[in-house]
Amino acid sequence: MSLTLTAQDKLALRTAAYGAVTLLAAADVAGSPHKAATAGSLSLYSATGPVGHVLAEKKPGVEVSGTSVAAIADHVLPALTAAMSLLNEQDPAEAGNFRDTVLVAVEAAAQAANGRPSPTAAAMIRKITEALDAA
Repeated sequence: MSLTLTAQDKLALRTAAYGAVTLLAAADVAGSPHKAATAGSLSLYSATGPVGHVLAEKKPGVEVSGTSVAAIADHVLPALTAAMSLLNEQDPAEAGNFRDTVLVAVEAAAQAANGRPSPTAAAMIRKITEALDAA
């Protein structure tokens, strides 16, 4: 199977993936948000396959912001579930690739500051995993 993604679909995938890294960086305020965001983004940028090509595109439009972690989560967690649903409909293998890519990125982000996730980061990773698996 191959992916047939519209520009809007690609933006949704990038928003979900980079949003997960943003969410983790925002949630783990005891760590280094900048290091976490950098590590997670680099991980996403090094993804492979069709999903990797989508995540590596330098297109405007990815916007994940909020005044609180809760506000960011309200946007990102449903976006992760929607991205998985979209990919599962077209190519389940690429859905698995996306899931693995996002989880590697959030693990990289969580470990960027001191080599292991804080309890807060671990809890957020569980929420991100649940959102990915809800599709």
